[in-house]
Amino acid sequence: MKIVCKTSLLNEYSNIAFKAVSNRTTLPILECVLLIADDDGFRIVANDLEIGIETNQIEAQIIKNGKVALDAKIYMDIIKRLPGEEVTIETDEKNITLIKSNKTEFKIFGHDGEEFPLLPAIQKETEYTVNAGLLKNMIKQTIFAVSTDEYRAAMTGEQFIIKDGTLKLAAVDGFRLAIREENLLQEKEKIEVIIPAKTLGEVFKILPSDEETEVYVYATEKHVLFELSECRIISRLIEGEFIQYEHFFGNENKTIVIADRGLLINGLERAVLISRVSLKATMVKLKIENEKIEIAAKTETGVFYDEVEAEVDGVDLEIGFNPKYIIDALKAIEKQYVVIQFSTPLSPCVIQGYENGEIDSSGRYLVTPIRLQS
Repeated sequence: MKIVCKTSLLNEYSNIAFKAVSNRTTLPILECVLLIADDDGFRIVANDLEIGIETNQIEAQIIKNGKVALDAKIYMDIIKRLPGEEVTIETDEKNITLIKSNKTEFKIFGHDGEEFPLLPAIQKETEYTVNAGLLKNMIKQTIFAVSTDEYRAAMTGEQFIIKDGTLKLAAVDGFRLAIREENLLQEKEKIEVIIPAKTLGEVFKILPSDEETEVYVYATEKHVLFELSECRIISRLIEGEFIQYEHFFGNENKTIVIADRGLLINGLERAVLISRVSLKATMVKLKIENEKIEIAAKTETGVFYDEVEAEVDGVDLEIGFNPKYIIDALKAIEKQYVVIQFSTPLSPCVIQGYENGEIDSSGRYLVTPIRLQS
Protein backbone atom coordinates (compact mmCIF):
# COMPACT_ATOMS: atom_id res chain seq x y z
CA MET A 1 0.00 0.00 0.00
CA LYS A 2 1.13 3.51 -0.75
CA ILE A 3 -0.91 6.72 -0.40
CA VAL A 4 -0.29 10.45 -0.25
CA CYS A 5 -2.74 12.53 1.77
CA LYS A 6 -3.08 15.96 3.36
CA THR A 7 -1.88 15.74 6.95
CA SER A 8 -4.87 17.71 8.25
CA LEU A 9 -7.35 15.35 6.59
CA LEU A 10 -5.54 12.27 7.85
CA ASN A 11 -5.51 13.69 11.38
CA GLU A 12 -9.23 14.59 11.25
CA TYR A 13 -10.42 11.19 10.02
CA SER A 14 -7.97 9.23 12.18
CA ASN A 15 -9.42 10.93 15.25
CA ILE A 16 -12.90 9.82 14.22
CA ALA A 17 -11.92 6.17 13.77
CA PHE A 18 -9.80 6.17 16.94
CA LYS A 19 -12.97 6.51 19.04
CA ALA A 20 -13.75 2.82 18.38
CA VAL A 21 -10.31 1.45 19.30
CA SER A 22 -10.47 -1.06 22.15
CA ASN A 23 -8.56 -0.15 25.32
CA ARG A 24 -9.48 -3.34 27.18
CA THR A 25 -8.92 -6.45 25.10
CA THR A 26 -6.98 -9.70 25.00
CA LEU A 27 -6.76 -9.42 21.20
CA PRO A 28 -3.83 -7.16 20.24
CA ILE A 29 -5.24 -6.64 16.74
CA LEU A 30 -8.16 -4.71 18.25
CA GLU A 31 -5.70 -2.14 19.62
CA CYS A 32 -4.95 -1.22 16.01
CA VAL A 33 -6.50 0.93 13.32
CA LEU A 34 -6.84 -0.54 9.85
CA LEU A 35 -5.73 1.54 6.88
CA ILE A 36 -7.30 0.45 3.58
CA ALA A 37 -6.48 1.69 0.09
CA ASP A 38 -8.43 0.00 -2.72
CA ASP A 39 -10.70 0.75 -5.65
CA ASP A 40 -13.26 2.25 -3.24
CA GLY A 41 -10.73 4.80 -1.96
CA PHE A 42 -8.67 5.33 1.18
CA ARG A 43 -10.40 4.66 4.50
CA ILE A 44 -9.60 4.04 8.18
CA VAL A 45 -11.37 1.43 10.32
CA ALA A 46 -11.44 0.68 14.06
CA ASN A 47 -13.43 -2.07 15.74
CA ASP A 48 -13.65 -3.24 19.35
CA LEU A 49 -16.33 -5.85 18.45
CA GLU A 50 -18.99 -3.82 20.29
CA ILE A 51 -18.72 -0.64 18.23
CA GLY A 52 -16.96 -0.17 14.91
CA ILE A 53 -16.24 2.97 12.90
CA GLU A 54 -15.27 3.16 9.25
CA THR A 55 -14.52 6.57 7.82
CA ASN A 56 -15.93 7.60 4.51
CA GLN A 57 -13.51 7.94 1.61
CA ILE A 58 -10.60 10.23 2.50
CA GLU A 59 -9.25 12.38 -0.32
CA ALA A 60 -5.84 10.91 -1.15
CA GLN A 61 -3.61 9.84 -4.01
CA ILE A 62 -3.57 6.04 -4.03
CA ILE A 63 -0.36 4.86 -5.64
CA LYS A 64 -0.68 1.22 -4.61
CA ASN A 65 -3.62 -0.69 -3.16
CA GLY A 66 -3.30 -2.57 0.12
CA LYS A 67 -4.16 -2.64 3.81
CA VAL A 68 -2.26 -2.65 7.08
CA ALA A 69 -3.17 -2.65 10.78
CA LEU A 70 -1.12 -0.29 12.94
CA ASP A 71 -0.96 0.13 16.72
CA ALA A 72 -3.54 2.88 17.18
CA LYS A 73 -1.84 4.80 19.98
CA ILE A 74 1.54 4.91 18.28
CA TYR A 75 -0.08 5.76 14.95
CA MET A 76 -2.12 8.60 16.45
CA ASP A 77 0.84 10.05 18.35
CA ILE A 78 2.80 10.14 15.10
CA ILE A 79 0.02 11.64 12.96
CA LYS A 80 -0.59 14.46 15.46
CA ARG A 81 3.06 15.55 15.31
CA LEU A 82 3.83 15.43 11.60
CA PRO A 83 5.36 18.72 10.42
CA GLY A 84 4.36 18.92 6.75
CA GLU A 85 1.13 19.63 4.91
CA GLU A 86 1.28 16.22 3.20
CA VAL A 87 2.07 12.73 4.45
CA THR A 88 3.08 9.59 2.59
CA ILE A 89 2.24 6.18 4.04
CA GLU A 90 3.84 3.14 2.46
CA THR A 91 3.97 -0.49 3.55
CA ASP A 92 6.11 -3.39 2.35
CA GLU A 93 5.40 -7.12 2.13
CA LYS A 94 6.31 -7.55 5.82
CA ASN A 95 3.88 -4.80 6.90
CA ILE A 96 6.71 -2.47 7.91
CA THR A 97 5.11 0.93 7.42
CA LEU A 98 6.87 4.14 6.45
CA ILE A 99 5.18 7.37 7.51
CA LYS A 100 6.91 10.38 5.97
CA SER A 101 6.19 14.11 6.07
CA ASN A 102 8.79 16.63 4.88
CA LYS A 103 12.07 15.23 6.21
CA THR A 104 10.45 13.45 9.15
CA GLU A 105 10.27 9.66 8.80
CA PHE A 106 8.89 6.91 11.02
CA LYS A 107 9.10 3.20 10.37
CA ILE A 108 6.75 1.11 12.50
CA PHE A 109 5.94 -2.57 12.51
CA GLY A 110 2.39 -3.27 11.38
CA HIS A 111 0.14 -6.31 11.18
CA ASP A 112 -1.42 -8.06 8.24
CA GLY A 113 -4.61 -6.17 7.44
CA GLU A 114 -6.39 -9.43 6.63
CA GLU A 115 -6.26 -10.32 10.35
CA PHE A 116 -8.32 -7.28 11.32
CA PRO A 117 -12.03 -8.01 11.93
CA LEU A 118 -14.12 -6.08 9.43
CA LEU A 119 -17.38 -4.45 10.42
CA PRO A 120 -20.50 -6.60 10.07
CA ALA A 121 -22.62 -6.13 6.97
CA ILE A 122 -25.95 -4.45 7.72
CA GLN A 123 -29.00 -5.02 5.54
CA LYS A 124 -30.50 -1.63 4.80
CA GLU A 125 -34.12 -2.66 4.66
CA THR A 126 -35.65 0.49 6.18
CA GLU A 127 -33.91 3.85 6.26
CA TYR A 128 -34.71 6.35 9.01
CA THR A 129 -33.58 9.94 8.51
CA VAL A 130 -32.84 12.12 11.54
CA ASN A 131 -31.54 15.68 11.66
CA ALA A 132 -27.97 15.61 13.01
CA GLY A 133 -28.35 18.62 15.29
CA LEU A 134 -31.62 17.29 16.69
CA LEU A 135 -30.18 13.84 17.43
CA LYS A 136 -27.08 15.36 19.02
CA ASN A 137 -29.24 17.46 21.32
CA MET A 138 -31.52 14.55 22.26
CA ILE A 139 -28.54 12.39 23.21
CA LYS A 140 -27.08 15.20 25.32
CA GLN A 141 -30.38 15.67 27.12
CA THR A 142 -30.79 12.00 28.10
CA ILE A 143 -27.46 10.15 28.25
CA PHE A 144 -26.59 11.43 31.74
CA ALA A 145 -29.33 9.19 33.17
CA VAL A 146 -27.90 5.91 31.80
CA SER A 147 -26.91 3.34 34.43
CA THR A 148 -23.31 2.19 34.85
CA ASP A 149 -24.36 -1.02 36.60
CA GLU A 150 -23.27 -3.82 34.28
CA TYR A 151 -25.52 -6.28 36.12
CA ARG A 152 -28.51 -4.41 34.72
CA ALA A 153 -27.41 -4.54 31.09
CA ALA A 154 -30.55 -3.08 29.53
CA MET A 155 -30.17 0.07 31.64
CA THR A 156 -26.59 0.67 30.44
CA GLY A 157 -28.04 1.80 27.13
CA GLU A 158 -30.79 4.06 25.88
CA GLN A 159 -34.11 2.93 24.50
CA PHE A 160 -34.31 4.20 20.91
CA ILE A 161 -37.79 4.16 19.40
CA ILE A 162 -39.09 5.46 16.09
CA LYS A 163 -42.87 5.02 15.91
CA ASP A 164 -45.70 6.91 14.24
CA GLY A 165 -43.31 9.55 12.97
CA THR A 166 -41.83 10.21 16.43
CA LEU A 167 -38.29 9.58 17.73
CA LYS A 168 -38.04 8.83 21.45
CA LEU A 169 -34.88 8.37 23.55
CA ALA A 170 -35.16 7.15 27.13
CA ALA A 171 -32.50 6.51 29.79
CA VAL A 172 -32.92 5.26 33.36
CA ASP A 173 -30.51 4.32 36.15
CA GLY A 174 -32.91 3.35 38.92
CA PHE A 175 -32.88 6.80 40.55
CA ARG A 176 -33.96 8.98 37.66
CA LEU A 177 -35.45 8.81 34.20
CA ALA A 178 -34.85 11.04 31.18
CA ILE A 179 -37.11 11.01 28.12
CA ARG A 180 -36.92 13.11 24.95
CA GLU A 181 -39.36 12.95 22.05
CA GLU A 182 -39.43 14.76 18.72
CA ASN A 183 -41.46 14.49 15.53
CA LEU A 184 -39.59 13.24 12.46
CA LEU A 185 -42.40 13.82 9.94
CA GLN A 186 -41.90 10.36 8.42
CA GLU A 187 -44.22 7.40 8.81
CA LYS A 188 -42.23 4.17 8.59
CA GLU A 189 -42.00 0.73 10.16
CA LYS A 190 -41.52 0.82 13.94
CA ILE A 191 -38.02 0.41 15.34
CA GLU A 192 -37.44 -0.24 19.05
CA VAL A 193 -33.91 -1.10 20.21
CA ILE A 194 -31.54 -0.53 23.13
CA ILE A 195 -28.32 1.20 22.04
CA PRO A 196 -25.26 1.12 24.33
CA ALA A 197 -24.45 4.44 25.98
CA LYS A 198 -20.88 4.19 24.69
CA THR A 199 -22.14 4.09 21.12
CA LEU A 200 -24.42 7.09 21.57
CA GLY A 201 -21.61 8.93 23.32
CA GLU A 202 -19.35 8.48 20.30
CA VAL A 203 -22.16 9.37 17.90
CA PHE A 204 -22.67 12.56 19.92
CA LYS A 205 -18.98 13.51 19.64
CA ILE A 206 -18.94 13.04 15.87
CA LEU A 207 -22.31 14.57 15.00
CA PRO A 208 -22.26 18.18 13.78
CA SER A 209 -24.53 20.67 15.51
CA ASP A 210 -25.99 22.17 12.35
CA GLU A 211 -29.65 21.86 11.44
CA GLU A 212 -29.14 20.80 7.82
CA THR A 213 -27.02 17.64 7.97
CA GLU A 214 -28.97 14.38 8.00
CA VAL A 215 -28.09 11.10 9.72
CA TYR A 216 -29.30 7.81 8.28
CA VAL A 217 -30.17 5.05 10.73
CA TYR A 218 -30.64 1.34 9.98
CA ALA A 219 -31.32 -1.47 12.42
CA THR A 220 -31.35 -5.26 12.45
CA GLU A 221 -32.06 -7.64 15.31
CA LYS A 222 -28.51 -7.38 16.61
CA HIS A 223 -26.96 -4.19 15.21
CA VAL A 224 -27.62 -0.53 14.53
CA LEU A 225 -25.90 1.50 11.82
CA PHE A 226 -25.50 5.28 11.80
CA GLU A 227 -24.36 6.78 8.50
CA LEU A 228 -22.88 10.22 9.03
CA SER A 229 -21.23 12.61 6.59
CA GLU A 230 -17.77 11.62 7.90
CA CYS A 231 -18.17 7.94 8.66
CA ARG A 232 -20.44 5.03 9.43
CA ILE A 233 -20.80 3.68 12.95
CA ILE A 234 -21.98 0.12 13.59
CA SER A 235 -22.82 -1.07 17.07
CA ARG A 236 -24.14 -4.17 18.72
CA LEU A 237 -27.50 -3.73 20.38
CA ILE A 238 -28.19 -4.58 24.01
CA GLU A 239 -30.46 -7.57 24.42
CA GLY A 240 -33.17 -7.70 27.06
CA GLU A 241 -36.25 -5.78 28.12
CA PHE A 242 -36.09 -2.08 28.86
CA ILE A 243 -37.91 -0.99 32.01
CA GLN A 244 -41.61 -0.16 31.55
CA TYR A 245 -41.63 3.43 32.73
CA GLU A 246 -44.85 5.08 31.57
CA HIS A 247 -46.72 4.04 34.73
CA PHE A 248 -44.33 6.19 36.77
CA PHE A 249 -46.13 9.26 35.44
CA GLY A 250 -49.58 8.20 36.61
CA ASN A 251 -49.47 9.59 40.15
CA GLU A 252 -51.83 12.38 41.16
CA ASN A 253 -49.95 15.66 41.43
CA LYS A 254 -50.72 17.39 44.74
CA THR A 255 -48.10 20.15 44.44
CA ILE A 256 -47.11 21.92 41.23
CA VAL A 257 -44.26 24.44 41.17
CA ILE A 258 -43.14 26.82 38.41
CA ALA A 259 -39.71 28.39 38.87
CA ASP A 260 -36.86 30.04 37.00
CA ARG A 261 -34.58 27.22 35.89
CA GLY A 262 -31.32 29.17 36.21
CA LEU A 263 -32.09 30.44 39.71
CA LEU A 264 -32.95 26.93 40.85
CA ILE A 265 -29.72 25.49 39.41
CA ASN A 266 -27.67 28.20 41.12
CA GLY A 267 -29.32 27.57 44.47
CA LEU A 268 -28.78 23.81 44.30
CA GLU A 269 -25.17 24.21 43.21
CA ARG A 270 -24.50 26.53 46.11
CA ALA A 271 -26.04 24.00 48.50
CA VAL A 272 -23.35 21.42 47.78
CA LEU A 273 -20.47 23.82 48.41
CA ILE A 274 -20.53 22.99 52.12
CA SER A 275 -20.04 19.27 51.54
CA ARG A 276 -16.69 17.51 51.51
CA VAL A 277 -18.18 14.36 50.05
CA SER A 278 -19.01 13.84 46.39
CA LEU A 279 -22.00 15.53 44.84
CA LYS A 280 -23.73 12.15 44.56
CA ALA A 281 -23.54 11.63 48.33
CA THR A 282 -25.02 15.01 49.24
CA MET A 283 -28.68 15.56 50.12
CA VAL A 284 -30.71 18.75 50.00
CA LYS A 285 -34.14 19.40 51.48
CA LEU A 286 -36.68 21.35 49.49
CA LYS A 287 -39.51 23.00 51.41
CA ILE A 288 -42.26 24.30 49.16
CA GLU A 289 -44.66 26.83 50.62
CA ASN A 290 -45.70 30.50 50.45
CA GLU A 291 -44.73 31.00 46.77
CA LYS A 292 -41.13 29.92 47.25
CA ILE A 293 -38.79 26.94 47.31
CA GLU A 294 -36.59 26.82 50.38
CA ILE A 295 -33.31 24.96 49.76
CA ALA A 296 -31.51 23.60 52.84
CA ALA A 297 -28.49 21.39 53.38
CA LYS A 298 -26.67 20.26 56.50
CA THR A 299 -23.30 18.50 56.40
CA GLU A 300 -20.29 17.85 58.61
CA THR A 301 -18.92 21.16 57.33
CA GLY A 302 -21.84 23.47 57.92
CA VAL A 303 -25.40 24.52 57.15
CA PHE A 304 -26.82 26.12 54.01
CA TYR A 305 -30.10 27.93 53.34
CA ASP A 306 -31.47 29.75 50.31
CA GLU A 307 -34.81 30.66 48.74
CA VAL A 308 -36.04 30.71 45.15
CA GLU A 309 -39.27 32.46 44.23
CA ALA A 310 -41.85 30.22 42.62
CA GLU A 311 -45.48 29.86 41.68
CA VAL A 312 -46.92 27.14 43.91
CA ASP A 313 -50.23 25.38 43.36
CA GLY A 314 -51.30 22.74 45.88
CA VAL A 315 -50.30 21.57 49.32
CA ASP A 316 -47.11 22.52 51.16
CA LEU A 317 -44.36 19.94 50.89
CA GLU A 318 -40.96 18.95 52.33
CA ILE A 319 -38.91 16.53 50.27
CA GLY A 320 -35.26 15.42 50.04
CA PHE A 321 -33.19 14.87 46.89
CA ASN A 322 -29.74 14.10 45.66
CA PRO A 323 -29.02 17.53 44.14
CA LYS A 324 -26.98 16.11 41.27
CA TYR A 325 -30.01 14.35 39.85
CA ILE A 326 -32.13 17.51 39.98
CA ILE A 327 -29.33 19.67 38.54
CA ASP A 328 -28.71 17.24 35.64
CA ALA A 329 -32.39 17.33 34.72
CA LEU A 330 -32.60 21.11 34.96
CA LYS A 331 -29.51 21.57 32.77
CA ALA A 332 -31.00 19.27 30.12
CA ILE A 333 -34.01 21.57 29.75
CA GLU A 334 -33.60 24.58 27.47
CA LYS A 335 -36.59 26.67 28.58
CA GLN A 336 -36.17 29.57 31.00
CA TYR A 337 -38.78 28.17 33.35
CA VAL A 338 -39.55 24.69 34.59
CA VAL A 339 -42.61 23.06 36.06
CA ILE A 340 -42.03 20.47 38.80
CA GLN A 341 -44.87 18.17 39.78
CA PHE A 342 -44.93 16.39 43.15
CA SER A 343 -47.35 13.84 44.58
CA THR A 344 -45.92 12.77 47.99
CA PRO A 345 -42.60 13.23 49.85
CA LEU A 346 -41.66 9.65 48.93
CA SER A 347 -42.78 9.67 45.29
CA PRO A 348 -40.70 10.74 42.28
CA CYS A 349 -41.15 14.26 40.98
CA VAL A 350 -41.51 15.10 37.29
CA ILE A 351 -39.59 18.04 35.81
CA GLN A 352 -40.41 19.62 32.43
CA GLY A 353 -39.80 22.84 30.59
CA TYR A 354 -42.41 25.59 30.80
CA GLU A 355 -42.99 28.42 28.35
CA ASN A 356 -45.86 30.81 27.55
CA GLY A 357 -48.19 29.10 29.99
CA GLU A 358 -47.66 25.62 28.54
CA ILE A 359 -45.67 22.58 29.61
CA ASP A 360 -43.08 21.41 27.07
CA SER A 361 -44.08 17.78 26.49
CA SER A 362 -40.99 16.94 24.39
CA GLY A 363 -38.88 16.28 27.50
CA ARG A 364 -39.73 14.58 30.79
CA TYR A 365 -37.36 14.05 33.71
CA LEU A 366 -38.30 11.96 36.72
CA VAL A 367 -36.22 12.02 39.91
CA THR A 368 -36.64 9.74 42.94
CA PRO A 369 -36.49 11.47 46.35
CA ILE A 370 -34.48 10.55 49.44
CA ARG A 371 -36.35 9.86 52.68
CA LEU A 372 -35.88 12.76 55.09
CA GLN A 373 -34.72 11.95 58.60
CA SER A 374 -37.22 12.93 61.25
